[in-house]
Amino acid sequence: MTIKGVTFDLGSTLIEFRGDWGDIFRSLSADLITYLRDHNFNLDFEKFEQRYQEIVAQFYTRGQQDWIEYTAEYTLRYTLAEFGYPDVSEKVLKKGLAAAFAQGELLWRPFGDVYRTLDVLKVRGYRIGLISNARDAANVERLIDNAQLRPWLDPIVISANVGVRKPNPHIFQLVLDAWQLPPEQVVMVGDMLGADILGAHNAGLRAVWATMQTEREANTAHMQTIVPDAAIASLSELPPLLEKWENEAG
Repeated sequence: MTIKGVTFDLGSTLIEFRGDWGDIFRSLSADLITYLRDHNFNLDFEKFEQRYQEIVAQFYTRGQQDWIEYTAEYTLRYTLAEFGYPDVSEKVLKKGLAAAFAQGELLWRPFGDVYRTLDVLKVRGYRIGLISNARDAANVERLIDNAQLRPWLDPIVISANVGVRKPNPHIFQLVLDAWQLPPEQVVMVGDMLGADILGAHNAGLRAVWATMQTEREANTAHMQTIVPDAAIASLSELPPLLEKWENEAG
């Protein structure tokens, strides 16, 4: 069947991380603590930071199991409530999280062939969308705008906005519904076997594994059990792959 749409993951698929993850996780906590201290939260910040990290890890693990997205705002509100602040405004939470994510956002850059690849796909008439697993939707929106990717992407589906995360097939169905296309006519491109590839297959899409930045434990665990329909080592390999599939379909 003719391919009419391509949906992408964001991180390590359209944009690459040029930093140290350990440093970024430490700065995220430190910058959040600085924000809370500057806004007169009377906390034992050492205990708060430890507990916050525990809660983030707890809900991340839960999300991996039930495919529900527990947002950054939810986990921060949950932690603050434990420390005697149950009624913090949404505005304060969002500003605190923006401060926490700011340094990390500076370390993401678009892959060198991303614009050319997206242009080729657009000229060939493909619909182009995005499905991103992320705890904070505003963080993803800023990354998209920093990389100047928004003109190509419609729809933009972020797990923090819709409540479920890849590999839940429902998050893929949102794109299919927006495009009014059957799953056989849409391809998913992403770097995570257990999210992008498994999720695409759960929803009936073909799945292309983008291997530019895939060396992580989460992928290693699935190497023998989750098999993509194809793999690419750069985004520029995608248009020829789609053309090959189209020709094979006759």
